[in-house]
Amino acid sequence: MDEPLIRVLGPIEVEVHGVPVRLSRSRHRELLALLVVERGGVVSTSRLVDELWDDAPAGAVGAVRTFVGELRRLLEPDRPPRTPPAVLVTVGTGYGLRLAPESVDLWGVERALAGATGAGLDDVLAQWRGTPFDEFADRPWALAERARLAGLHADAVERLAESFLATAEAGRAVPLLHELVATDPWRENAWRLLALALYRDERRAEALQVLRRARRRLVDDLGLDPAPRLAELERAILRGEVPDTGGSLLLRAATAHAVTGARAQVESATALLPGLAVSGGLGQVGEQRLAAIAAAEELGDPDLTARVIGGFDVPGVWTRPDDPALSAALVAAAARMLPSSSGRTRARLLATVAMESRGTADRMAEAREAERLARSLGDPQLLCFALAARAMQCFETAGRAAQREELAAEIIATATTAELATYEIHGRLTRMQALCALDRVDAAAVEADAVDALAARHDRPLASVFTAWFRRTLLSAAVVPPAADEMPGFAHGIDALARLTSALRAGEPLPDGDLGPYEPWARPLLLAHADRHAEASTALDRVPDPPRDLLLEVSWCLVGRAALAVGHRAAGRRALDALRPAVGERAAGSGVVDLGPVAAVVDALTR
Repeated sequence: MDEPLIRVLGPIEVEVHGVPVRLSRSRHRELLALLVVERGGVVSTSRLVDELWDDAPAGAVGAVRTFVGELRRLLEPDRPPRTPPAVLVTVGTGYGLRLAPESVDLWGVERALAGATGAGLDDVLAQWRGTPFDEFADRPWALAERARLAGLHADAVERLAESFLATAEAGRAVPLLHELVATDPWRENAWRLLALALYRDERRAEALQVLRRARRRLVDDLGLDPAPRLAELERAILRGEVPDTGGSLLLRAATAHAVTGARAQVESATALLPGLAVSGGLGQVGEQRLAAIAAAEELGDPDLTARVIGGFDVPGVWTRPDDPALSAALVAAAARMLPSSSGRTRARLLATVAMESRGTADRMAEAREAERLARSLGDPQLLCFALAARAMQCFETAGRAAQREELAAEIIATATTAELATYEIHGRLTRMQALCALDRVDAAAVEADAVDALAARHDRPLASVFTAWFRRTLLSAAVVPPAADEMPGFAHGIDALARLTSALRAGEPLPDGDLGPYEPWARPLLLAHADRHAEASTALDRVPDPPRDLLLEVSWCLVGRAALAVGHRAAGRRALDALRPAVGERAAGSGVVDLGPVAAVVDALTR
């Protein structure tokens, strides 16, 4: 059955099979909104009673059950009688929605905003059709959510405006920011960006007027003096000395047209992007990288284009690409240039193809050829990049941790000799992960300590995301991992997956939550533990092979455990066949999630 579509970023609407469903009762809309806000989590019946009524009547619990039943019929009109619901499900004493993120506009937008840039932000913002939950503005549950979503929307508008400023399209930012300061007049950064956009759109007088309006609003309404950067911007506009931002310089260089000096600008921008990425600006460089490639192709110089594509030799540590669409575009660009490339350039292109295809396609042949070329050229940085790409491709089957550990050791040795800090960090993180899979946790801890020391010395903040998770998961340390907002393929769903696997190891009740991209392999086990065996079996019937990445063993172990719980022989055989090569390993190759020895699941499936 096709999943229903639920929209709450404006009037609450539902579509089933592409046909709008009329939600005529306010209670239906509010109940649905409460479940959406919980983002797949469970809302208890008692909480629903408290939220739906200021003074609940005697039959409130029965009324909630009636509302739930009516909503179920609206959401799943084709569900046969006496079969369990698949969308609005009962969990314990409460209810939850079981829908993919793309089936609820709010969930999809939150997920997309984690990695969206430029035009992607424009597409995301287009999904706002009005003010979310406006009809429930006076309800206590809606106050915090409405404020949070307003902030989320405003942040996205500012990010989109900044991307327009960075690409010399300041005029496109002006109407966006005018609307933002009208709805949120105390947002100082919005005033600053509006003034900057007007100035760069050659509307200097209007820019100064905007800054004066901002000052009046802040002083008269709040009694606050404007932030120093507003005053500094006003002085700079008066002098005509408004500096460009780093992102703007990069993008303007990358998108330069084929005029005198454009080739040098493109190559200069390309040289700056890797440093920006590894120093913590990974989320800022995606569009800039594509823009640089587009500018190089416009110049009609295949060799320059190939150098630009292959010049971003930043290793990946998580074996799912941070932005799959961006990675696909980069692989396509590299493929266009490979036929005319040779030597060092060819090696970089091949390594780029292998690196950007991690977790999505088998590109080991490209990684090995890049490695061979790098060795023949005697280039240690190129060799580290090729070895890093090969390590990210080393998932042909489960149980390849020993090969990754060997590759990581060579990266560390090569990088240390050549004083390549970024690659030494990458090599040590890769080795830390491989050692976790080999159940050598003490040795992994030594690598984690070395990573933290290098990260502090060389300003590589993203490395601490992995070491903090390692210490929390494998060493049971009381640490809170830093935010990983710039790694959406890593951040979304990983916390729920880690809590689930931790409960499994401890023999505790399994917590549910937003499992993001890991949902297909975790959900059957959650259903089985909720005694919903028929639904678990159905989920196992259609469970896909997991991506070939750091969570390969974990995913198959989850499938195997679910198959054992409900007696699903076909899924059990699939899991057993996939896990046999890893029987001597621990399902902990990510250093983030741990499911214990693979042998325990293999032995159970063999009986």
